[in-house]
Amino acid sequence: MSEQHTYRVIVRGTWEGLSEEARARLLAEAGEHGMASMRFTEEGSLSYEPVPLKHFSMRYVVLSDAADGEEMAGAIAQDRAETTLRGLGYGFGELRSTVTDLDTMKINRKARSRR
Repeated sequence: MSEQHTYRVIVRGTWEGLSEEARARLLAEAGEHGMASMRFTEEGSLSYEPVPLKHFSMRYVVLSDAADGEEMAGAIAQDRAETTLRGLGYGFGELRSTVTDLDTMKINRKARSRR
């Protein structure tokens, strides 16, 4: 069995071909999908600005084999996003993702000041 890594993935896209019903639902629920809702979760969290209703992002935590790399984590998250958005009846364009491997991320800590 391969080593598992935890990835944070941001999937970004543009709304396209939204029905009037979908547009109205997105506008009505915009308060639930603003800056305060941005969290990385397995099921994904959707965020967007209602004006203009053009772009969105979804944040995911993906656990995947390290050997498959960041590309696979991005593909998994994009597949999850497509499934969710289609299930909600939301039209969208091409998706792109940004992936961070939390297990290889370097943390720069400030040195303690000496007195």
